Amino acid sequence: MATDVRHALLRHCDELLGALGPFRRDAGETAPRWGTELLRVLSGGGRLLAAGNGGSAAQAQHLTAELVGRYREDRAPFSALALHADTSSTTAIANDYGADEVFARQVRAHGRTGDVLMPLSTSGASANLLAAARAARRSGLRVWALTGPSPNPLAAAADEALCVPGGTTATIQELHLVAVHLLCTAFDAALTEHGLPAGHGLPDSGPTRHGLPAEAPPLSEDVRAEGEVPPPERELREPRGLRGTTYEPRRPAGRGRAESGASAERRTPAEHRTPADQPPPDEDAPPGGEVPTTERELRQVRHTAHEPRRTEDRGRGRGRGPGREEPGRGDGWAGPAEGGGAHV
Repeated sequence: MATDVRHALLRHCDELLGALGPFRRDAGETAPRWGTELLRVLSGGGRLLAAGNGGSAAQAQHLTAELVGRYREDRAPFSALALHADTSSTTAIANDYGADEVFARQVRAHGRTGDVLMPLSTSGASANLLAAARAARRSGLRVWALTGPSPNPLAAAADEALCVPGGTTATIQELHLVAVHLLCTAFDAALTEHGLPAGHGLPDSGPTRHGLPAEAPPLSEDVRAEGEVPPPERELREPRGLRGTTYEPRRPAGRGRAESGASAERRTPAEHRTPADQPPPDEDAPPGGEVPTTERELRQVRHTAHEPRRTEDRGRGRGRGPGREEPGRGDGWAGPAEGGGAHV
């Protein structure tokens, strides 16, 4: 049993070594060309789109991670998207349009003329990758395919292809990973060759666009001379029905300044009130009297101008009340009327 396992492991390594020779020859020619061209595309504002299924999806995402992050030396980030990594879009497209469209529809959404699509497939016959390659070429993208042994449909649909002469899926995937690393090595070498050292990257003093320094965007015409940016349009809009006017809550009829004085009085205690806080005089106030501050007090002023002030025990019978004189026997008081209980 142990001998069989050992033979299986050695056979796997032998297959990898057997495929590595031809792959080394082909990749040695293709990777430098792809690395230089990819730098030209990405540094010019383009984007790399990568896609795959299963293990090839992991290889595609490995490539985009090396470009957005870094490979060996520190450098600026570059735009690269793994299309299968957007699970919400992938599952929604598969549900609404079918699995064959999961990459093609994203290519049409994200790809622009001059961008690069890199599909990875061990068989070279995945329907969704074939659809993506056709959509890319119709949209003006270039297609660089990593596949298994040639000939295969995906290599035929691509502009260029690096085909791995492996006999098993595992061997092909392993060499695809080598191809990813070779491409990143060639990319960084081209970056250094063109005057942007991979070990130093770009300064962080300002914004960058796809790895190259970007000029500051011109100021909008709406920006004021002192550089202040106006608020959004929705903040400049006035309430509906009040455009061109100053908003002020509607007061009930008859309250006017007296109501304003009451509000000010409630806000500022009398002992802390300053002359500026005092309410304005009311024209309806009685001479020498206290200024009425509420509608209720105004009604009391009008009422007491015609009738004498009533005692506080009004409605309680003939009892004494504050300020009420007790009538004496010599003032003509005849006592309560017959039947009693009637209030005066």
